[in-house]
Amino acid sequence: MRAVGWLILSAAIVAGLTVAVSRAAEEPPAAQSEANAPPTAQPPASAVPVTPKDAAPPPSVTIIGASDAHGVLGRDVLSAANEDMGRIVDVIVDRSGHVRAAVIDFGGFLGVGSRKIVVDWNAMRFGKIVNKKDGITLELTKAQVAAAPEYKEDAPIVVLGASGSLQPLQAIQ
Repeated sequence: MRAVGWLILSAAIVAGLTVAVSRAAEEPPAAQSEANAPPTAQPPASAVPVTPKDAAPPPSVTIIGASDAHGVLGRDVLSAANEDMGRIVDVIVDRSGHVRAAVIDFGGFLGVGSRKIVVDWNAMRFGKIVNKKDGITLELTKAQVAAAPEYKEDAPIVVLGASGSLQPLQAIQ
């Protein structure tokens, strides 16, 4: 019940800020009195006056329920056999912003001897991730992940896919 109250309060604040911003963009500045007004220079003839229609429109607002979405960074990754596969440490997106893969810190003990590997986003299953303790399931075996090449920034990325469904990234000219 408390979460619903916060959700309603948040929506009301966002709506109020949106209205205030749009009204401020429409209202001209208050006129100064003639006696107190400092002398003003005429704007150059080439200056383009800014009208309210040139102002940016208010941003759109989407509210996602607390139980409908969760962050994935730092989440544990498990195999289908419930083996520890590591932890998600980064997400790879292409130039258009589409999520392509996840970087998993795999192997080692307490961060010693671990290495980063990249797995296809479609190879992961996000069934029940209600709290931070819930893991994400990877459709790969521990042996498959262990054989994957290590991820290094600024080098070509080798993405390990569960079913070979990942399409190669097309270079944007």
